[in-house]
Amino acid sequence: MTQLTVGQYTLVYNAFSFTLATMAAASIFLWMGRSQVSTSYKTALTISGLVTAIAAYHYFRIFNSWESAYTLRNDALTATGFAFNDAYRYVDWLLTVPLLLIELILVMKLPQSETVSRSFRLGFAAVLMIGLGYPGEIAGDNATRALWGTLSTIPFIYIVWALFKGLGESINRQPENVRGLIKSARLLTFASWGFYPLVYMLPYTGLSGGAVTTGVQIGYTFADIISKVGLGILVYNIAVRKSAAERDEPFAGNRPIAA
Repeated sequence: MTQLTVGQYTLVYNAFSFTLATMAAASIFLWMGRSQVSTSYKTALTISGLVTAIAAYHYFRIFNSWESAYTLRNDALTATGFAFNDAYRYVDWLLTVPLLLIELILVMKLPQSETVSRSFRLGFAAVLMIGLGYPGEIAGDNATRALWGTLSTIPFIYIVWALFKGLGESINRQPENVRGLIKSARLLTFASWGFYPLVYMLPYTGLSGGAVTTGVQIGYTFADIISKVGLGILVYNIAVRKSAAERDEPFAGNRPIAA
């Protein structure tokens, strides 16, 4: 196990605990929010809540694995001999990353054929991106890490193209009061997903040992909150606004108000 300072261990420990609580709270909020939207958008919020619920479960496992890997007694940190299992992240991403794209497509309420087509293509690209990145994550040398990281970038570039070029015309067909939110959701997805490769490349910065381990865990955790909870809140707001518009109700902020 990588040798850490007490401060590094505690920082990661608290970040995992905070993220677990955040993901669980977001799931409750998003699922309860289904009652505020039209039937057409309930599935999008269900999936959005499912994303954060899956993440909450995996952060529970990550938290327990981190706690089992080290023992902190009297301000002294020692490795227990149990390896920290970082593979939980990739299992989580394999499930949640395709769903993140699907929830964004569903809340746009595109024609059925377009919804199925885009969901399948983007979902497959997301699975390919995660699958290609994992061998590099567990590689013991930077050359192998760079090879698989580069291969993983290929489907990532396709996803970016699909979000900004492929969905451009579809966004223009959306109600005017949600176009800005959908563009923000698209931009947030790109920005947060673009942060993961930066964290992935931390071993190339000259950092080593506990600094790399801490940076990777904190970086991935921060990106998870933004990409999952942040997008979920935007999807909720889009669904509420579109529901109000379809019922021809004025709204203040996110809540419809009686005419």
